[in-house]
Amino acid sequence: MSSTRRITRDRVEIARFRVCVTSGPDAPRSIESGTDEITIGTGSGQVLRLTDRCVSRHHCTIRVGDEGLLLEDLGSTNGTYVAGHRITSAVIAPGDTISIGETVLAIAQLADMAVEPLSRQDRFGRVLGRSIAMRRVFSLLERVASSEATILIEGETGTGKSALAEAIHESSKRAAGPFVVVDCGALPGTLLESELFGHERGAFTGAVDTRIGLFESAAGGTVLLDEIGELPLDLQPKLLRALERRVVRRVGSSRELPIDIRLIAATHHDLRREVNQNTFRSDLWYRLNTVRVVVPPLRERKDDIAMLVAAFYQDLLGDPGAAPPAEMVRAMVRGPWRGNVRELRSAIERALVGAPPIEDDVNEIDLDQSFREAKNRATTSWEKRYLQELLPAFDNNVSRAARAVKMDRGHLSELVHRHGVDTASDE
Repeated sequence: MSSTRRITRDRVEIARFRVCVTSGPDAPRSIESGTDEITIGTGSGQVLRLTDRCVSRHHCTIRVGDEGLLLEDLGSTNGTYVAGHRITSAVIAPGDTISIGETVLAIAQLADMAVEPLSRQDRFGRVLGRSIAMRRVFSLLERVASSEATILIEGETGTGKSALAEAIHESSKRAAGPFVVVDCGALPGTLLESELFGHERGAFTGAVDTRIGLFESAAGGTVLLDEIGELPLDLQPKLLRALERRVVRRVGSSRELPIDIRLIAATHHDLRREVNQNTFRSDLWYRLNTVRVVVPPLRERKDDIAMLVAAFYQDLLGDPGAAPPAEMVRAMVRGPWRGNVRELRSAIERALVGAPPIEDDVNEIDLDQSFREAKNRATTSWEKRYLQELLPAFDNNVSRAARAVKMDRGHLSELVHRHGVDTASDE
């Protein structure tokens, strides 16, 4: 595929493409891209919505990447195939054919380009970024922040989703009202329902007083449901009813009470995959997906690292004029930053207090040790580093970290104790 993007000062031009149904129940339909992504499936809201019963609700996406068109399967039931091979993701080119269910799709490049505005600012609230990826995000948020639209923010852990949500609130008409954050992954479902909707006295054991829920107490403001993908399935229809009808019912009460909030949801999951796996309700996803914002990981916005290093360095020193050493900036730019912006800030803080960097000595071989001793040493070193990166990525919440990596909480706690990893929150 020829050049996928052209950048000017205030806009990005993105290559356009056409997807044609050449075989299957929906032939000969076709759709042309208007942005950098086309979603394909049988569910409502798809750019290319099919009727093929062998295709999942959210089956796959085709988007413009730096290397061409990227095809990604969204955990579909029957898979996505290119040249007879089942793929999870693959770079495709015009002329390639894609098979999903009983449908065959063909890809063609168009001659013109789609145009998206870029923000002229290098920050939105306290979120910083000069990269094209972040200026696209800022441009979108500058347009929607003042509205009442529900916003879904997706991105890896540590990318700054909560900070963006707070900046949206501060740029909205509700800025004078409260900004309330609810961590859906930190509380069991029974307590989370009471936290959100409140409860009446005697509604359950321990409910000695009536409690006003956060949806009521946030009147006139914004509620951020952080890690919405962790919301228990049985609580999801109650949230949907509250959002659609703008009322809540306290636990133990039959009376409906009006609420006046703007909702922002954030998650490190791709909720389309969760819908396919029936762990997230499709009707709630459609309700949340009014405006979808995807925050890129730090590895895709390397242009921002020097700026972030300088900002964190000055903030941690309390000196707005301080400049980080050039060798620090060079070292930070080279880092992989799997924990994203949060990990970068922690690394700078460790450097400033003189703590040694987290090193991985797995590759150091000592031939004076037996094979078993060397292997045990390498395993111990790897486990400790894994924990030192995992736990800060989830604000040192062992339960959330265990769920995220599909690990038994008890085993994770045992490893934390064995390796002496500090789990004290830095907040």
